[in-house]
Amino acid sequence: MSRKSSDHEYNLRSLSNLMGERRKKLNDGTGERSLIKAASSSSINSQATATAASTGDLERAARKQFQEDVTPSFVYVLAGFSALGGFLFGYDTGVVSGVMLLLKKEMNLSALWQELLVSSTVGAAALSALAGGVLNGFWGRRPCILLASFLFSVGAVMLSVAPSKEILLVGRVVVGLGIGVASMTVPVYIAESAPTHLRGRLVTINTLFITGGQLFASVIDGAFSYLPKDGWRYMLGLSLFPAVLQFFGFLFLPESPRWLIQKGKTQKARRVLSQIRGNQNIDEEYDSIKTSIEDEEKESGGDGPVIWRMLTYPPTRRALIVGCGLQMFQQLSGINTVMYYSATILQMSGVKDDKMAIWLAAVTAFTNFTFTLLGVWLVEKVGRRKLSLGSIAGTALSLFVLAVGFLVSAQHSPPITLHPADPSTLNNTCTTYGFCSDCMLNPDCGFCYLLNGSSVVDSSCDHVNKASTGEAAWGRCSNETAMADGTFWAYNYCPTSYSWTVLMGLIMYLIFFAPGMGTMPWTVNSEIYPLWARSTGNACSSGVNWMFNVLVSLTFLHVTEYLTYYGAFFLYSGLAALGFLFIYGCLPETKGKKLEEIESLFENQLCTCGVSDSDEGRHVEYIRVKGSNYHLSDNDASDVE
Repeated sequence: MSRKSSDHEYNLRSLSNLMGERRKKLNDGTGERSLIKAASSSSINSQATATAASTGDLERAARKQFQEDVTPSFVYVLAGFSALGGFLFGYDTGVVSGVMLLLKKEMNLSALWQELLVSSTVGAAALSALAGGVLNGFWGRRPCILLASFLFSVGAVMLSVAPSKEILLVGRVVVGLGIGVASMTVPVYIAESAPTHLRGRLVTINTLFITGGQLFASVIDGAFSYLPKDGWRYMLGLSLFPAVLQFFGFLFLPESPRWLIQKGKTQKARRVLSQIRGNQNIDEEYDSIKTSIEDEEKESGGDGPVIWRMLTYPPTRRALIVGCGLQMFQQLSGINTVMYYSATILQMSGVKDDKMAIWLAAVTAFTNFTFTLLGVWLVEKVGRRKLSLGSIAGTALSLFVLAVGFLVSAQHSPPITLHPADPSTLNNTCTTYGFCSDCMLNPDCGFCYLLNGSSVVDSSCDHVNKASTGEAAWGRCSNETAMADGTFWAYNYCPTSYSWTVLMGLIMYLIFFAPGMGTMPWTVNSEIYPLWARSTGNACSSGVNWMFNVLVSLTFLHVTEYLTYYGAFFLYSGLAALGFLFIYGCLPETKGKKLEEIESLFENQLCTCGVSDSDEGRHVEYIRVKGSNYHLSDNDASDVE
C-alpha cells in the first residue's frame, strides 16, 4: 500500500548504512556517484571520521546478512505440521477414486449416489471455507487448524465404521468441513510465518503435501483393492493417523505473529517472531507489520463488514477478483475430475480390470506429486506469473489430447452384432444401440462380448443388473457361471486398443498442471491481500474453488453422458484456454516482495496489472525520511543490495 508522506518515519540506520557503503566505494576509487555532494578539501577530516563510522555500519550489515542466510529449522517444522492439513486434504479427496470402484459394487451405488459421495465433501468444504474467514478473524489461525484436525479425525472414524451409504454421506460431509477450514487457513498461516525469501516455496510445500496425500491415497487404494470385502473401510479410515498427529503437534505451535499484532497482542507477537526468526533482528519486520496494519485500517475505511470494505476499496477488490479467478479456472480446467474419477476415466478408456485401473490411477497421482515438487523448486526462480501462464497453456493442450484419445476410441468402438429381445418386464432401450460407445453412455446398459484373439465378436448391449453393475440383468453375462466360457461384461467402458492414448493424455495433463495451476492459486491468494482482508479474501477464494469443484465433480458423469467422453474434455480444454487469457491480462508478479508491499501491484486498473513486466529485475529502494520519499534511480539502486 502506498504511504502518505506525512506518515513516513526517519530511518536513521538505513540512511547511515547507505551513506557508509557509498563513502567506502568513493575511497576505494570506484568513481561512482555519491548520495550527497562530493566532499571538498576542507572536509577531508570529517570524511575520514565518517569512513570509520561506516565500518561499524558495514559490520552490522554483514551480521544482518548472515542472520538472513540462516533460516531457523523451527520454520520448517511449523510449515511441515501445517502442511499435514494439505496432506489430509489430498488424501480425503484422492482416496475416493478407488473407493468408488469398490463401493458401487458392494453397495450398488447409482451414478447419482457416486456423485453425491464425491461432491458432498467438496460442497461441505465450500461452506466451511467461507465460514473459515470469520473463524480465522476471531479465533486466529492456530485454533482453526486444530478444529480442522478434529473434524478430519471424527470423519475418518465415521467412514471406517459406516454401516450404510447414508452414514457414509454424513462422514464425507464431516471430512469436507475439515478440508474447507484447512484449505483456506494453512496457506495463510504459512505465508504469515515464513520469511520473505522462502514464503513462496513454503506455501507451495502445502500443495506438495496435497499431491503427496493423493499419491498415498492411490497406493492405499491399490493395496486394499485385493481384499475380498470391506477394503474401502481401511482406505477411508487411515486418514485418522495424520489428523491426530497434526492435532497434537499444533498444541505446541504458536499463533501467526501478524494476527497477534492485528489483535493488539504485541508482546506475544514479538516473542513468536523471535521464536520463528531465530537469531535474526526482528525490530524492522515488527515495525513494518505494525505500521502496515495501522495504515491499512486507516485507508480501508475501518467500518463495516470486511467483505464490504474489500469490495469498495479498489486495490483489494481487484486482488479479490484475481484470487477468485485463479481458483475458478483451476477447477474449470478439470483437475478434480481427473483426481476424483481417474480410475473411472481409465475404465472408460477401456481398462477392464478394477485393480489395474486403480494402480494406473496411482501412476497419475505419482506424476502429479513429482511435478508439484518441480513447482516448489521453480516458484522462487521463475516466478508466479510465468509459471501459471506456462502451466495453463500446457493444461489446455493436454485436455485437447485427452479428448482426442477418447474420440479415437469412440471412432473405433466395437459394433453390436447381437440384438436379443429383453423380457417384457425390462426396458428394451439397450437393444437399440449399434455401437459400444453409444451403449456405454446409457448408465442402465452394459456391453457383453466374446474375444476371438484380440477381436470382439458376438457382442450385445444388455440391461444392467440393478443389484450389481458387475453383471447383466439376464442372459449370458448375467452371472459368473455364465461368463466362465470366455464371455466378458463391460460396464462404463468399451474394449479398445487405444486406452494408452487416454493414459498418455492424463499424464501429460498432470505434468503441465501440477507445477503451476496446481500450486499457484493457493500461493498467490496467500500473498495478495492486506492483513485486514487476508482471512476474508482467502475464505472467498477458497469458497469459489470449492463451489466450482462441486459444479465440476457433481456434473462430470452427466456431462459425459450428454456430451460424450471426448466432448466433456473438449469443453474443459476450451475453459482452460479462457483461463490463459485471464491470467495473462490480470495476474501480476509477486515474487520477492514483502506481504506489506504487494497491495501496490493492484493500484492500477484490473486488466493492466499483469500485462507489464517492465519492473521485473529492477531493484527500487525507498528511504523513509520524515515528510518525504527519496527515490533512488536505477543506477543508485544497483549499489544497494
